[in-house]
Amino acid sequence: MPFYFMFDSTFIFIIIGLVLSALASSYVQSTFNKFSKTRNQNGYTAWEAARMILDNAGLQQVEMDRIKGNLTDNYDSSNKILRLSEATYNSTSVSAIGVAAHEAGHAIQDKEAYVPLKIRSALVPVTNFGQGVSMPLILVGILFGYNQSLINLGILFFSLTFLFQIVTLPVEFNASRRALVILEQQHLLSTDELGQARQVLRAAALTYVAGAIASFLQVLRLVLLFGGGNRRD
Repeated sequence: MPFYFMFDSTFIFIIIGLVLSALASSYVQSTFNKFSKTRNQNGYTAWEAARMILDNAGLQQVEMDRIKGNLTDNYDSSNKILRLSEATYNSTSVSAIGVAAHEAGHAIQDKEAYVPLKIRSALVPVTNFGQGVSMPLILVGILFGYNQSLINLGILFFSLTFLFQIVTLPVEFNASRRALVILEQQHLLSTDELGQARQVLRAAALTYVAGAIASFLQVLRLVLLFGGGNRRD
């Protein structure tokens, strides 16, 4: 049966991945909320802090935009736009300042041609393609006499997601390190506030670690089910 593998004993890997991701997401949300009640002593909004960081880095050309959502903040390297979520944009909280500085860190990475960021950007279209064709290839391989070549190709394409997650880790960790150094050097946060922002960014980093583990478990599951010519009758 082509869909048998969806409900076999290795499905526990999927459950573990979902639980880890949910726990990490809950932790970052609770940590962000905890320090979202702490107003930074300078009274800067997250928008102002990010704009100052960008301008001091010679990135006046990077535009800033406000987007819907909570913790949907991101830096678009293709269009040179730093987007802050509604929960962050006009907030003066330590949490918001930390998140905004993190995204500004990505813009500085882009300016300096930070290699892991360039690799991650190059992987985006390849990973999206891999996600789209991986499962169809595996299912077609099963339906057509358990064609191991098609199945292995599908697993390989699926593995691109895990590769993307691995490359993402140094990108995110480096952006947070840059953010904390800049916040201290430019006196945007006090010593106590820096410690709080560090907690927020560490919590956010755990979501990427959890994502990488979940992705690895998914790949491992497919390998155990279909790799090496193992056939289930």
